[in-house]
Amino acid sequence: MRHFGHITPTVRKELFHQEPADFTLASPARTLAAALGATLYSPATRPRLAADIRKQAGRGVVSMVLCLEDSISDSDVVDGEENLVRQFAVLDAERDAADHEAEGGGAEEVPLLFIRVRTPEQIPDLVRRLGRSARNLAGFVLPKFAETRGTAFLDAVAHAEAVSGLPRLYAMPVLETPELLHLETRAAALAGISRTVGRHRERVLALRLGVTDFCSVYGLRRTPDMTAYDVQIVAGVIADVVNVLSRADGTGFTVTGPVWEYFRSQQRLFKPQLRRSPFLEEGVEELRTALIEHDLDGLLREVELDRANGLLGKTCIHPAHVTPVHALSVVSHEEFSDAQDILRPERDGGGVMRSAYTNKMNEVKPHRAWAERTMLRAEVFGVAREEVGFVDLLTAGLQL
Repeated sequence: MRHFGHITPTVRKELFHQEPADFTLASPARTLAAALGATLYSPATRPRLAADIRKQAGRGVVSMVLCLEDSISDSDVVDGEENLVRQFAVLDAERDAADHEAEGGGAEEVPLLFIRVRTPEQIPDLVRRLGRSARNLAGFVLPKFAETRGTAFLDAVAHAEAVSGLPRLYAMPVLETPELLHLETRAAALAGISRTVGRHRERVLALRLGVTDFCSVYGLRRTPDMTAYDVQIVAGVIADVVNVLSRADGTGFTVTGPVWEYFRSQQRLFKPQLRRSPFLEEGVEELRTALIEHDLDGLLREVELDRANGLLGKTCIHPAHVTPVHALSVVSHEEFSDAQDILRPERDGGGVMRSAYTNKMNEVKPHRAWAERTMLRAEVFGVAREEVGFVDLLTAGLQL
């Protein structure tokens, strides 16, 4: 797998100073956590789920969550489980066929696949029922994660991995309980979660934010003109989650951005947030119009705010969201230049220097953690050429 692998090598060469690197399920967890990108959610009940997975992989999706929880009704859980077993068998047969055709190698990769369960007991049961096809499974998404409940979930993932003989099953807890939102219980809830994920550090790939659940506690819902950061009670929780669980001192985890709920045009209360100038300069005003019509200008702004607030990757519920998220995840040539300068071995002792772009100060010690994270993002999303902007990346890969 690789980001932007669905576009031609010729176009990639034109876009990237450093192309995105290949990765597989066997890659280091740190690499996989950074590479999740726009994680596309799909109900586990879709009758052609295997075909859908292949289709989305062909459009640039590299991680998916097959959901048995909030996206389906309580009465559909059994059907959803049975459908997953059938669809994984289809994927496995296709993988065997590709292996055979390639004489033992070169099978087409599927995205990193995670199953979102409801209870810990589902985890070993599903792995047992999947059988050999569980080799296509990256892990599980664990809903409504809290200290006690989270321990049971993570123990179930570890048990399922041990009895199945799989090399690794990852976990992605979802932080979405009222205790995290309520001020009087937030500190204790975060401390409990920190203890729990800390004991399973090698298994927890990333932490996901359930902002829709946060809003529901107070009967709120943001409009397409507003980001999660405009809802102050939600923004406060995101800040505290990053504060406790995503520190750059070696104790932190990747925290992914919240879901963007909108994908169809509605009447606007506010003017579009997407500036005209970059699109006019590139001569693609029609792309800006298409983004606005699909309510994606708010998504683009929220992705920028995600990264500014320490989040990487994003939960997505519509395929049209994937390429915009990935386009804004590519490291700019300027960011790459700054990170390289900061991380030069001869600067280990610290110091301050003017950036190569002569527009900012790079201070080695305070900016080192940022530079290291930037280089990891550069590895998996690539580095744009100096003259290439996000509009070029959107134009190359956007599916509307």
